[in-house]
Amino acid sequence: MTRRVKRPPVQGSPGKPGLSFNDSLPECIHCCAGTFYDTLVILRVTQWIDQFCGYLARERNASPRTVENYRRDLVLFRIFLEQRFGDAFPVEQVDMSAVRAFIASRHGSDSRATQGRRLSALRAFFRFLRRSGAVDLNPAELLPTPRRDQRLPRYLEIDQVRAFLDEVGRGDDWQNQRDRALFELIYGSGLRISEALGLDLESIDRSARLARVLGKGSKERIVPFGEPAADALDRWLKVRAGRPGADGAALFLSVRGKRLGARQVQARMQIYLRSVGLKLGVTPHSLRHSFATHLLNGGADLRAIQELLGHESLSTTQKYTHVNLKTLLDVYERTHPKA
Repeated sequence: MTRRVKRPPVQGSPGKPGLSFNDSLPECIHCCAGTFYDTLVILRVTQWIDQFCGYLARERNASPRTVENYRRDLVLFRIFLEQRFGDAFPVEQVDMSAVRAFIASRHGSDSRATQGRRLSALRAFFRFLRRSGAVDLNPAELLPTPRRDQRLPRYLEIDQVRAFLDEVGRGDDWQNQRDRALFELIYGSGLRISEALGLDLESIDRSARLARVLGKGSKERIVPFGEPAADALDRWLKVRAGRPGADGAALFLSVRGKRLGARQVQARMQIYLRSVGLKLGVTPHSLRHSFATHLLNGGADLRAIQELLGHESLSTTQKYTHVNLKTLLDVYERTHPKA
């Protein structure tokens, strides 16, 4: 169990070396001293979290999204300890039961994937603290990661992708031209939305139809893109030259000339989906799933798809084989006389 930390006594005055302030001052002063100590503990934990997040960004090359998620997880853990045990808790007082209780408290609101991420954040945080000499043990190290729900990737059929992209490129507005180039590139190269929005002008080799992409963990890879994406990029670059921010590095620009953001893209995508009558639950990542699924259904090698997607492990790519199996079963049930 987590141990309640004892607040240190306030030292006695030089004139009365045998008497501490805890013995001589009114109860209100004790209360103020305790509150001050709680504040110091909270500030100290917050500083550790800040240092850890800086370490993730600078030395581990973690993405801004990962850093923000881990920070949020750690702040939730600090708040949980304060609410559960009634005092500000120093990190050196945290044990395995406290970590287990925190994960259990999130059971009703967190998916298994989120629970696993929170546990990973705590493992990494206490590993960092141990290396820094702040704690002796990592209380999250031996806790098992919750098994993730096996969900099939949501993807679009080929004719649905075509209908969606045709709808995006239907207008002559500059945002339509930008969006068509963006979505063609995501689908044509299997990019994550963060990878596509992180592209610079110099990331694109138009003549070779190649893009230099910075993926997770700042790992770089080269991916090809097709003629439809190349044509859409050509049209966008002509429009882009007259837009605010045209002298900047970002390939895809917002209304204000800044690098385009993911939320803006998601909002635009929902408008196009509504116009073409497709499910509104589809996201830009669904186009990446569609890219992989269509390649696999077309006979592409699984390891080649792994390289194109930038997956570190082949097991991550293998989820698309379940989609392919489902397709085969659907065909079997529709066509076989004994199905």
